[in-house]
Amino acid sequence: MISKRQDTGTRQTGELLLDIRNLVVEADNSGAWQPIVKGISLSLRRGEVLGLIGESGAGKSTLGLAALGFTRPGCRIAGGSVSFNGVDLLAESENVRRKIRGTRIAYVAQSAATAFNPAHRIIDQTVECAMRLGGLTRQEAEAQARALYAEMQLPDPDTIGERYPHQVSGGQLQRAMTAMAMICKPDLIVFDEPTTALDVTTQVEVLASVRRIVTDHNTAALYITHDLAVVAQLAHRIMVLRHGELVEEAATERMLSDPKEAYTRSLWTVRNLEKPQEAPTEPILRISHVDALYGDFKVLEDICLDLPRGRTLAVVGESGSGKSTLARVIAGLLPAVSGTISLDGTPLASSLKQRTAGQLRGIQMIYQSADAALNPRHTVMDLVGRTITLHDGLKGQACARRVAELLEMVELSPGHITSFPSELSGGQKQRVSIARAIAADPDVFVCDEITSGLDQLVQEQILKLMLNLQKNLGKTYMFITHDIATVNAIADDVVVMQRGRIVQQGPKQEVLASPTHPYTKSLLAAVPQMDPRWLDGVLNDS
Repeated sequence: MISKRQDTGTRQTGELLLDIRNLVVEADNSGAWQPIVKGISLSLRRGEVLGLIGESGAGKSTLGLAALGFTRPGCRIAGGSVSFNGVDLLAESENVRRKIRGTRIAYVAQSAATAFNPAHRIIDQTVECAMRLGGLTRQEAEAQARALYAEMQLPDPDTIGERYPHQVSGGQLQRAMTAMAMICKPDLIVFDEPTTALDVTTQVEVLASVRRIVTDHNTAALYITHDLAVVAQLAHRIMVLRHGELVEEAATERMLSDPKEAYTRSLWTVRNLEKPQEAPTEPILRISHVDALYGDFKVLEDICLDLPRGRTLAVVGESGSGKSTLARVIAGLLPAVSGTISLDGTPLASSLKQRTAGQLRGIQMIYQSADAALNPRHTVMDLVGRTITLHDGLKGQACARRVAELLEMVELSPGHITSFPSELSGGQKQRVSIARAIAADPDVFVCDEITSGLDQLVQEQILKLMLNLQKNLGKTYMFITHDIATVNAIADDVVVMQRGRIVQQGPKQEVLASPTHPYTKSLLAAVPQMDPRWLDGVLNDS
């Protein structure tokens, strides 16, 4: 049974578990140490959830990692203290801290795709810490893992762990990572954007599971996010960070009803964007009766849709519904087993290897995780310039000038041309991915969850950028997303997918305002609201 939400004010019933005082974290900037967390203090008691929100670069993740006595490479703790259950982590040896991490303090990262080793099965990675540090046998650890898979609402919990990370959806992998963090029943869990990549229905299940774990096991949690509506369902208190400093702190209900700072009020700006309705146009991409398989399993069935020229089609649905699979089929990365795909009236071969250079150029993918899509060993010049050389034959200074033009087009400084991905923020990396796609001058952009890992302010910037590019260049977008606010901001038309099939499609206003299919209704009902008791209502109705 799901535990009911407790009082959202500051709770003093549990013992003090985490106490961070005047923490200063510095980052190495070309040999000069610069502060990125500037004297922040926080406390956390058992059974309490503290939400940390703020834009990219605010210091949220750095602060969350510091709770483990850890910093990323190139960073150092320059001042303050981190006390966990009375133990000063900064005064202990690294060996002692390693024994605490994963057992008494666990960390759930934002990107499960980059956190899992692709060469090992999910179950092997889930049980590793429990066996090495938690004292469980292989049999005990696997039984605990499968129980957690079931609790996290993963399909086929008894067998899903036998798969490799690439054989499950992004949302399923994120839930598996949450199960991995919970397997040793830690005292403190640091959740770093754990539901960012999840669809709204899956997000509800994960939020409910997180709340249950915290309540039933009297666990404390730091919940890092950029979405106030999400953190409102879990947190008893919220801290707003910006540029490594505390902007505002308050009990959740007070923060939502009466934020004192203008910056806090700006964090949900993207929810207010809405693209005006435009007149329909002729389709540039037409998909007719397409089926696709993964092995013997049918993952797309009888897909029929038109993508009008110069417009944006949003494809929505829960994790595993077939959204990204459809994108792969359109791009030729996964051959369809039946049906046809036509670009500007010309049928496309199922496999990209059989498509002409012009057809390959005509459809470009922009991926969800820029971290995974951009080669970390290549500069921006290499990443964008290669596409220019491939399609336009430009080299040397001519290629560099074109790269600089594209960077300005996506509102990046030409000075970033020599930067590596690790030197860029999340929003900047996604802009580089967009510039690389524009470099091919395609007819259709297939955008797969390109804003899901970004904070609200950067999301707004990227969405406005995409709308401006569409207006100026006349491009066509297929925009895969699980965020209804994003759909409202950018879409003209909407396709709703469930279990590999289209269950509803039509103009945005028609689908969102008057959903006809029960699944569409459930999707819209699962969009988090700025009400701390919203999740209780959803769970009671389900």
